[in-house]
Amino acid sequence: MNVIFTAVFIASAALCIIRPDSFLPALIEGAGRAVTSFASLFCVYALWMGLSKVCEDANITAWLANKLAPLTGRIFRTKNKSGAQYASMNVCCNMIGLGGAATPYGIKAMKEFDGDGNLYGRNLLFILNATSVQIFPATVIGLRAAGGSASAADIFLPALITTAICTGLAVALYILANKLWRL
Repeated sequence: MNVIFTAVFIASAALCIIRPDSFLPALIEGAGRAVTSFASLFCVYALWMGLSKVCEDANITAWLANKLAPLTGRIFRTKNKSGAQYASMNVCCNMIGLGGAATPYGIKAMKEFDGDGNLYGRNLLFILNATSVQIFPATVIGLRAAGGSASAADIFLPALITTAICTGLAVALYILANKLWRL
C-alpha cells in the first residue's frame, strides 16, 4: 500500500511541476468542495447532537429507554438496564442516519454487554451497526445537499428499502446461526 501511495504522490508532484496551470485550480476547487461538505456535515451533526443533548438533559432519553427497556432487553437478551439504554440510543442515532453520534453509545453498550458476558447482545448490536439501520439518512442527505443536489432527499426511499432488506437478512442469518451452532 505504501508503494501505491508513494507512486500517486510522485505522479501528482510531477504533474504539479509540469502543468501547474491545470493542476492547481483543480486542487483548489477540490479543497473548496471539501470545506463546503465539511461545513454542511458539521451543521447536520451539530443539529442532531444538540437535539440529543437537550433530550438527554430533559430526561426524555431516560424516559424513552425505560419504556423501551422490556423490548430492548428481549432483543439483546439482557437484564442490564444501562446496557439496554445505551443500545437503544445507539440504534436510535443510527436510525436517523448519524453513525458518528451512535458510536459512543455503541461502545458503552458493548462494554456493558461484555461485563455481563452477553455475547449474543454484543454480536447483535454489532450486526445492527454494520447493516446501518436507517429510517432517515440525515448524513447522506446533508452530503448530497452540500454537493449541490437539486433533490437531496430522493435517497430516502431507496435507503429505507435497502436498510430493511440488509438488516432483516443479517439478523435472520445471525439468529439462524445462533440456533444451529449455539454462538
